[in-house]
Amino acid sequence: MSRGLRLTEKWMQRALWLVALAFAGFLVGLGGLVVQHMSDVEAPLGVEQFIDPAQASKLRAASEAAQTATDAARERRDQAHQQHAVAQSNTRSARATFDNWLATRQATARPERDAELIARTEALDELERVERAALAAQEAEDQILLDASQALARTAQQWEQLEAPARAALYEEMSARELRTFLYRLALTLPLLLVAGWLFKHKRKTRNWPFAWGFILFALFAFFFELVPYLPSYGGYVRYIVGIVLTVIAGRYAINALQAYLARQKQAEALPDADRRQGMRYDVAHARLAKGLCPGCERHVDLKSGDNDFCPHCGIGLFNRCGSCSARKNAFARFCFSCGTAANTTLAD
Repeated sequence: MSRGLRLTEKWMQRALWLVALAFAGFLVGLGGLVVQHMSDVEAPLGVEQFIDPAQASKLRAASEAAQTATDAARERRDQAHQQHAVAQSNTRSARATFDNWLATRQATARPERDAELIARTEALDELERVERAALAAQEAEDQILLDASQALARTAQQWEQLEAPARAALYEEMSARELRTFLYRLALTLPLLLVAGWLFKHKRKTRNWPFAWGFILFALFAFFFELVPYLPSYGGYVRYIVGIVLTVIAGRYAINALQAYLARQKQAEALPDADRRQGMRYDVAHARLAKGLCPGCERHVDLKSGDNDFCPHCGIGLFNRCGSCSARKNAFARFCFSCGTAANTTLAD
């Protein structure tokens, strides 16, 4: 803060900045709600919106039927595998028992057991027939499962072929929606920027400056956080071109402002000392002096030296003598620090 400001005025300035920030915060919150509900303007997009409903319904039914058939075939195949495994186990067990019995019969060589041999052989043959039937049933279920899986794969391929043009149409629509969303945000943000520019030019130094700066901060937030991130890219070309255009505009404004400032300074430095003081503000002059700058030309001056009564760059008076006590004092002070006599300065508040 400037040394020329009163203590209460300094704190009031800080409090007003808090008012400006609070005002900007509430505006940002309100703007956020408005932007958030902008997404409800258009319905969400999906691939199926760009697919023929009749074809989609038919293909979906075929896919569901193929999936159901595949699941059923897989369950039956598992059952057939289990039954075949049980039949194999029964056959192996019976064959082992028969081999043991046959070895015993050959060792004893008892002809009266030929009938039992025939019966056991027939039983073993029956078990082998059951095993072969179980294997045939398993192979049949494997074939059914293979057919169902291939049908399901064909429906998936048909879905892919059906969705390919739909995805292309969806991408085009999303690009168009991205542009429309940006235009919505631009329509909301551009008036804010225009109003903020007008407030910056005409109202930032008035008594209502906290509200002006609060709105300016809100407009800048809306521009950088609600508009710029949604700028269409188109491969990056648009963003770089917009960045170049904004940089050129800002650069030209800065160059013109600098040239205008230098012209005003040159014109002001050519005026007499008394005329130059009439256009200065009291607090601004003391703020520059506190930084070791000349209030007239803003160049550095050694104010600690007792010999620098005038600025060596622009010639404006920095120190003079009190008309009452002849004390050397600040030429921009309203009263003499030594005797309190009014200095009759022409500085504005």
